[in-house]
Amino acid sequence: MADGDFDPSLLSENQREALGTYTAVTNQEPSTAISLLERSQWNVQIAIAKFFDGEAPDPVEEARSAIASSPAPPTGSSHQETLMNGFSRSLRPPDRTRLDAAPRIVPQSEHQAVYRPPFILALVLMPFNLVYQLISYTFGLFGNLFPFLPRLLSGLAGSRAQSRRQRDPSERRPLNARDTAARFIREFEEVYGRHELSFFPDGYAQAYDLAKKDLKFLLVVLLSPEHDDTLTFVRGTLLSPEVVNYINDPQNKIILWAGSVQDSEAYQISNALNCSKFPFAAVVAHTPQDSSTSMSTIARISGLTPPATFVARIRSAISQHSTTLDRARASRNEQQATRNLREEQNSAYERSLAQDRERARQRREEEEARSRKEKETKAKAQAAERAIRDMEQWRQWRAQSIPAEPSGSGEGVTRVSIRMTSGERVVRKFSAESGMEDLYAFVECYDILSGGLASSSTSAPPGYQHKYGFRLVSPLPRVVHEFAGDKTIGERIGRSGNLLVEFIDDDDNDT
Repeated sequence: MADGDFDPSLLSENQREALGTYTAVTNQEPSTAISLLERSQWNVQIAIAKFFDGEAPDPVEEARSAIASSPAPPTGSSHQETLMNGFSRSLRPPDRTRLDAAPRIVPQSEHQAVYRPPFILALVLMPFNLVYQLISYTFGLFGNLFPFLPRLLSGLAGSRAQSRRQRDPSERRPLNARDTAARFIREFEEVYGRHELSFFPDGYAQAYDLAKKDLKFLLVVLLSPEHDDTLTFVRGTLLSPEVVNYINDPQNKIILWAGSVQDSEAYQISNALNCSKFPFAAVVAHTPQDSSTSMSTIARISGLTPPATFVARIRSAISQHSTTLDRARASRNEQQATRNLREEQNSAYERSLAQDRERARQRREEEEARSRKEKETKAKAQAAERAIRDMEQWRQWRAQSIPAEPSGSGEGVTRVSIRMTSGERVVRKFSAESGMEDLYAFVECYDILSGGLASSSTSAPPGYQHKYGFRLVSPLPRVVHEFAGDKTIGERIGRSGNLLVEFIDDDDNDT
């Protein structure tokens, strides 16, 4: 398509989208970008790589032009077509859209490495170990016998070690991941001054895990202090306002981790990310299209790069993968919402179940209390009925054992006038030697005796202890005659007496 004949309406929707992405990254005119996109089969990544890395000769186009310019072979057209197809397939460029996996690097300090030889090798080396221990013991013995030898040998060894340290001033003490990151940040500020970049304050593995967990982009920057372009790259590109603002923009979701290849961790990361030139930057992100846990390198920036190009390449990589991460983030949010909804439903179900259990417990306790009360009421009623029945049986039994009224009115006879609670006055003679209990029993069983209802075959109810619900009182002067004690009727009342029957109240302590 010629430059003057450019018409956006002739492009398909996918081609217009690819053209917009390419021009946003490279800032080229659409008419100029069309030819490069056509040569790249409308693959935006290949076109951008050709723009920044330089466009090599296309073997496919060269082969096609060579075949078109060469004379036709004497064979048939079908054979020529078969050769063309096979040759074109053999010269098809490799798939450059495939992303390289970004491994998780967990460095191990040198002092943590412990070598354990195999068991067979340990057996083979055992004699040498014994010889070494014997020699060490011998030298120790000589050291005790000649004390000046250890000081002399230690002085020689110290001078050699000092000379080695003087020959190797760049040796860095290995630290753990967090301390290594803190040392890099401190050294970076000492060399380049205060800045607004927010370096991740922990190791690469922790930044890697956070980017995977939060579905963010991990920007890895590797610097070599000995490289000539490091100072220019840091001051001119990394600390430029354009790059700093883009990295610090929270909408871009970037985690910045940087390190020096003089440290073991950064050196291992440079090998894992296929770093070929310093300064080096790479963007690592989660690629759910590969697997649910995969992390891949979606962009690499090697060497000295202008700030606009640096930001453009990062923006291009992020824009191409933002849709995928947004879908993964939406899916994860949906799963989390579903999980939260399920937890809320389970919690509501547990609360409802607890309430039902509490109501069931209360109903059970109420039923038990009602059943217990009914049993107590029934037991009291049965006890009252049994008490009435036993008292009636006792009255029948006691009525037949009351002594008969003595005849005459001489010595040993006491005449008693008793006013019952009904108002009836009963006059009866008792033996003066009878106990007061006979007088009480007469009053208790008077209705049976007066009606002739006494039965001679009634026995005393077993285990029944009768309690009189009244007492006998002389009116003037008022004297209460108790039936308890050893005194007889004659001793209490004399030859004659008037008595009143009084009921005993429940709150009265007198019997």
